[in-house]
Amino acid sequence: MSRSTRVRFRPRPGASVAAFIGVAALVALGTWQLERLEWKQDLIAEMAARQRAPAVPLPQVRSARDAAALEYRKVRLEGRFLHDREMYLGSRTYRGQVGYHVVTPMILIDGRRVLVDRGWVPPARKAPATRRDGLVAGVVVVEGLVRRGGWRGSAMFRPDRQPAPDVWLWPDLPAMIAHAGLGEDAVREIYIEAGPAPVPGGFPIGGQTRLTLTNNHLQYALTWYALAVALIVIYVLHQRRGGTGDAQSDAREEDAT
Repeated sequence: MSRSTRVRFRPRPGASVAAFIGVAALVALGTWQLERLEWKQDLIAEMAARQRAPAVPLPQVRSARDAAALEYRKVRLEGRFLHDREMYLGSRTYRGQVGYHVVTPMILIDGRRVLVDRGWVPPARKAPATRRDGLVAGVVVVEGLVRRGGWRGSAMFRPDRQPAPDVWLWPDLPAMIAHAGLGEDAVREIYIEAGPAPVPGGFPIGGQTRLTLTNNHLQYALTWYALAVALIVIYVLHQRRGGTGDAQSDAREEDAT
């Protein structure tokens, strides 16, 4: 005599607890990524608004908190460049060509000393003698964006040495200030990236700020939620077991579990 076979959802307690914990963790991770998405969108909008705002005189910057509050703010500098102390940030690209950024100390009319990234030059124009017209003398006005110094990537990949005494691969402001002999009271929390205003002779080329903040939080959130759904499906399929239509057989199987 044949017996009918049926599939029933009969979850085991241990598997159910494990599945519940896993799904809860994945949903929590997805929700956290949505919160990060909202934070990142607000941050990008705030930075864009700072760049669009009118330039203001450089405020006093006395701490890392002040620097963070001012980053990407457009400021107006008035002072005199110290061209004989210029330095360079290496491995900077412009339209696919590798070159340098020229970083020149500036003495503001109020006496403060600050570093200004004037923009990009090709290797052939690195030496000041090759761009004499751009070595503007006297008091000048520069508009640019406030940037914080330091290495922005993982410490594991931070270069240990400079390629040359006056070349840095990242804006190490304390070391650059010491190299230029600007003194202990120089502004060391921030530097200024000059805007796109043309320079006599064409070099350096300003306006090199790149506002590129990765925003993959939505993709991450969808991934975590999809994994939660997949775990639920796997759990349900795993906990489905076949049984016979015989009540006594089913009862014996129930007792065995």
